[in-house]
Amino acid sequence: MTPENFTWTWGSPAEFILLGITDRWDLRLTLFLIFLPVYLVSLLGNAGMVLLIHIDAQLHTPMYFFLANLSLLDACYSSAIGPKMLVDQLLPRTSIPYAACVLQMFLFTGLADAECCLLAAMAYDRYVAIGNPLLYTTATSRRLCLVLLGASGLGGAVSAVVHTTFTFRLSFCGSREVNSFFCDIPPLLAISCNDTSLNELLLFAVCGFIQTATVSAIAVSYGFIAGAVIRMRSAESRWRAASTCGSHLTGVAMLYGTLIFMYLRPSSSYALDTDKMASVFYTLVIPALNPLIYSLRNKEVKEALRRTWSRCCGPRRRHQ
Repeated sequence: MTPENFTWTWGSPAEFILLGITDRWDLRLTLFLIFLPVYLVSLLGNAGMVLLIHIDAQLHTPMYFFLANLSLLDACYSSAIGPKMLVDQLLPRTSIPYAACVLQMFLFTGLADAECCLLAAMAYDRYVAIGNPLLYTTATSRRLCLVLLGASGLGGAVSAVVHTTFTFRLSFCGSREVNSFFCDIPPLLAISCNDTSLNELLLFAVCGFIQTATVSAIAVSYGFIAGAVIRMRSAESRWRAASTCGSHLTGVAMLYGTLIFMYLRPSSSYALDTDKMASVFYTLVIPALNPLIYSLRNKEVKEALRRTWSRCCGPRRRHQ
């Protein structure tokens, strides 16, 4: 370990050294060329989804209200990581100031956990849409949608405050090298010179509670959806219900599978070098895939795209 990466001061360093995904220059340049279009797809796709839902009146329903907010969360939390990670691929030395590290962890943790809560709200919304279609607009009023959205934001904020506060109460008196490409919790705990057992317990308890509660809500909602689908007599109605839920289930499986793998494990099983690719998946790849999943598998979104394209870019009358 070089003197540059070691401090004898007990407390907080001025900055952390991010080791990134790899130290090989050729691979870093390749990763930059791969991740740049992925991030642009994520940013433009999610921003486009929010804009489309805003301008198309036929998408002003509770289902698309939640989808617009999901896209907004995806755009924000990928932007908390993506731009700096991309720039770092082109720099010989990558570091992040202490305050910026705190902010990055707070934003990413809060937005990711808020997304878990929002996915549970979306599952309930789909149950009402399929189980009680005639009462859908009444059962999912604007007030209820705002309450569910606020509860999702509150859950993310509480999680972010707890994890950020307890992580940065630790002293980093040894290495400043964070074995990751962003300020994630496990690699920061690995370089602390304090006992991190409380942090590991909080990580497991808070993430475990949020993910268990939201997965349970999703499972119960889909249990009722399955019952409603079984009672349907029309094959067309069953197919429409399946297409409504398919994109949501795909997004849930991708996000929860990765988060459970990353955070709900004993600390002894962490392998930071191999976990980096899983981190890339949920910080960049999933936000880029979500707008594609929800648009390509959704007939109403595709029709809204055609209407918007016709209004904005359709053939104009020729002046004679």
